[in-house]
Amino acid sequence: MHHDSTFTEPHGAPRRHAGHDLAVFQRRFWICLALTIPILLYASPIQDLFHFPLPLALRNQFVPLLLSTMIFVYGGSIFLQGALAEIQRGTVGMMTLVSLAIVVAYGYSIATALLGSGMTLYWELATLIDVMLLGHWIELSAVGRASNALAELARLLPDTAERIVDSTTEEIPVGDLKVGDLILIRPGGRIPADGVVISGESWVNEAMVTGESRPVDKRPGDSVIGGTVNGDGALRVRVTRVGDQTTLAGIMRLVEEAQQSRSRSEVLANRAAFWLTIIAIGAGTLTLLGWLAIGAPLSFAIERTVTVLVIACPHALGLAIPLVVAITTSLAARNGILVRDRLQLEEARSVDVIVFDKTGTLTKGEQGVVGLITTAGLNEQTALALAAAVEGESEHTIARALRSAAKVRGITPPAVKEFEALPGQGVRGWIDGNEVLVGGPHLLEMLGLSLPDNLLTMVDRWDKQGKTVVYLVRNGEPSAAFALADVIRDESREAVAQLKAMGIQVAMLTGDSAAVAAWVSRELGIDEYFAEVLPRQKVDKIRELQARGFKVAMVGDGINDAPALATADVGIAIGAGTDVAIESAGIILVRNDPRDVVRVIRLSRASYQKMIQNLAWATGYNVVAMPIAAGVLAGRGIILTPAIGALLMSASTVIVALNAQWLRHSNRTMTGS
Repeated sequence: MHHDSTFTEPHGAPRRHAGHDLAVFQRRFWICLALTIPILLYASPIQDLFHFPLPLALRNQFVPLLLSTMIFVYGGSIFLQGALAEIQRGTVGMMTLVSLAIVVAYGYSIATALLGSGMTLYWELATLIDVMLLGHWIELSAVGRASNALAELARLLPDTAERIVDSTTEEIPVGDLKVGDLILIRPGGRIPADGVVISGESWVNEAMVTGESRPVDKRPGDSVIGGTVNGDGALRVRVTRVGDQTTLAGIMRLVEEAQQSRSRSEVLANRAAFWLTIIAIGAGTLTLLGWLAIGAPLSFAIERTVTVLVIACPHALGLAIPLVVAITTSLAARNGILVRDRLQLEEARSVDVIVFDKTGTLTKGEQGVVGLITTAGLNEQTALALAAAVEGESEHTIARALRSAAKVRGITPPAVKEFEALPGQGVRGWIDGNEVLVGGPHLLEMLGLSLPDNLLTMVDRWDKQGKTVVYLVRNGEPSAAFALADVIRDESREAVAQLKAMGIQVAMLTGDSAAVAAWVSRELGIDEYFAEVLPRQKVDKIRELQARGFKVAMVGDGINDAPALATADVGIAIGAGTDVAIESAGIILVRNDPRDVVRVIRLSRASYQKMIQNLAWATGYNVVAMPIAAGVLAGRGIILTPAIGALLMSASTVIVALNAQWLRHSNRTMTGS
């Protein structure tokens, strides 16, 4: 069932059709079109064109009058109501223009019919209303398709959940879930709330929330997001967030906030639409007075005036920005880019410098093996296997890094006997009858060992880069050295290269030493870095770059980077994951992928380009069309009727809508491919 009072446009868009939904315009269009057909049969120009004289028995001037009145009241009332709402708000706009046109056409036709002289505008009035209804219907269809992000997100949650109580399950509405509940997620089921896996292993499709196409493995201790889809394993999940606190609810809030926020381009478009309305009313008045002053028939002067008013309706101009913005925000949300502040997304297109926080942004924020060298007679595979084996019992970050490196290479560590921790020095164990020790420089000092030349040369280089070095000692001889550091993300190299190819400078902030910062910068090709920077000093570095005339974007984790994110021209919180409540960032990236920053810039540039194209078309169209509508080419036989004017106006609106929709279908917008 459709109600005439339920329509809501995208937030931030002018409420041109307040109080009406798409179905209202659709229904009224078809009914008015049916009533228009007999009116066309009564119109002399139509009869002359098709050589179809109306039978004498059907000739009755009150038939088109009655049908036109029905169309005016039923179809035109939408525009009259809209005009009244505009006037009550103390402004004039599109509905006012349309209403003026149809009131003038209808009033003139009534007066002509009652006086019995002059040419009525019945068919022009009817077709004008038909085309206006059709144009609004098409426009609302386009807007509706662009603004369904919230509805799509809302549909991600299931209606019910299986709560585990005393080793049995009960099906309850999702709204009844509470923090701390234990729920069962069956294979293929949709996860009803945010939580932590207690038992079970599976993979989860998180593409609809994070934009990540690859399934994500889930094991005990891993977090899951409400609205995502479980794979082929059963999971028991402890609920951590419900209702408005869930990730999905947070994303919906961000999308809504983004659609409510205003950008400079939208303010400009709305102001231009207002002034175009004023100009159109003035031009219509001058057209009427001008034609009457040179002795043109009243009917001709009114027809010119009506055409000017209709063709100047700035629907295309009013739609140019809001539709692009609605599409942009929904497109971004589906790709794991959440826009809190549309103004910042708009500003991103002109950023000169992007400053990345290092730890957790360009790097993984965890120690990993980034270098390995061995002595003659020991290959890297064996060295890593021995180190991982003897560190198998330790939870130290170095031990985890060595085990992780072995796992990545597919190495299975051998069995260890007589494991022993050496406080302050390292660990020791026996493998296949060989004594194996792993530790740092203190281990070598304790054993009184010196490094062979090939190990010493590489270790000196690693020390200068600020890397942590640990040693493998086998049977009393230093046999291998491992360099550990915060692992650089593979995606970071690609992101930096792409940003520089786009003409954007890349800088880095880190609290690490200058040696570490220099190494990471060289690895990634970063233009400038700031090392040994405390969190409170990050703001100063951002301001320093701004003082040098740069427009700066800051990319960080949104926690200790919050002040810098807020100070930058564009604040981008990366790797927010399920934490979508980051107040300091205008743009939030769900994934820990620096390449999404590139996507933000591309999306900003693409959407701005569409805005400019739409504004150019909408304003240019009126500059050309209004004089023709006024009749400046009448001397050459070129005259536009109100119906043709309405058709051109609607065509302009449709062109703007289709141009905006192209954002949705262009892969280059997000991927650059």
